Amino acid sequence: MGPALNYDVFNGDADGIFALHQLRLHTPRQAQLVSGVKRDTGLLQRLPDGGAGQVVVLDISLDSNADALRRLLDGGAEVEYFDHHSADCAFAHPRLRLHCDGAPDVCTSILVDRHLHGRHRPWAVAAAFGDNLAGVARRLAQDIGLDDGAVAALAQLGQVVNYNAYGECEQDLHMAPAALYRALGGHDTPFDFIAASDAYRALCAGYRDDCALMQGLRPHAELAGGAVYILPASAWARRISGVLANQLAAAHDGASFAVLNERSDGSYLVSVRSGAPLTLSACGFCQQFEGGGGRKAAAGINHLPAAELGRFMDGFGRYFNTAAGADHAHG
Repeated sequence: MGPALNYDVFNGDADGIFALHQLRLHTPRQAQLVSGVKRDTGLLQRLPDGGAGQVVVLDISLDSNADALRRLLDGGAEVEYFDHHSADCAFAHPRLRLHCDGAPDVCTSILVDRHLHGRHRPWAVAAAFGDNLAGVARRLAQDIGLDDGAVAALAQLGQVVNYNAYGECEQDLHMAPAALYRALGGHDTPFDFIAASDAYRALCAGYRDDCALMQGLRPHAELAGGAVYILPASAWARRISGVLANQLAAAHDGASFAVLNERSDGSYLVSVRSGAPLTLSACGFCQQFEGGGGRKAAAGINHLPAAELGRFMDGFGRYFNTAAGADHAHG
């Protein structure tokens, strides 16, 4: 067996990409890149037994990777892990450095920003916008004196890079996440990237085209606590599903939403946004279904069988109806 390889393992959304970019601006190194679409969260399973040296993991659930993580550590790898998803399966190991925080106002790029003492904060601001943490992003931007124009530019960057990660496979995306990460190379600030990158302009064009198609979508079901959308089985609808879920959540305070995309095998890919994440977490609902998980405010199910759709609809209405009642009581 040859020498062990270093790996950078990261979620393909804005949070994962910008978290890694912050780290590599601070500490450049050569490493094998391992990434995928946003829902491709079992990324550590791709790493070989005994072949990994230093491994950095960013923005993928520890609970979805606990067995593979232990295998890598037992094989001699040293792992540094940054994440804000569920980490109920976390464990101590002498070769594991864990930076996990599941608070609803945190994303992985913010954890990296803390680790680096704010050295590359504009990237964390863009990531927070991409992860639908607009209030947190604005506070971070205010801390470093960014004006309204700069904040708007970072919001758009985070949104379109995050949007690019949604799809059933990388063929659905405008750019593979690893290629998009490489396109950031040489850009110390997001503003440099925005001004100079053809990749960014291409993502913006794709985003505008898909948003135009999204305007014709209507709910499959409207419930007391929110609504459920079932999107057409097409690449543009798979790309836009996260944008739709985030826009619905932002526009209807206290309401909860589910956006379903039909997969090629007939099952559904599900995105859920909770209108009351501290009391009725999206993660808590999605974990009732096999393969479900995520965060308090935003979670999902990777494979909801078509036969489970009725149970999902009934469960969604019951689970989140309490949120609607609380909202109406305070209204």
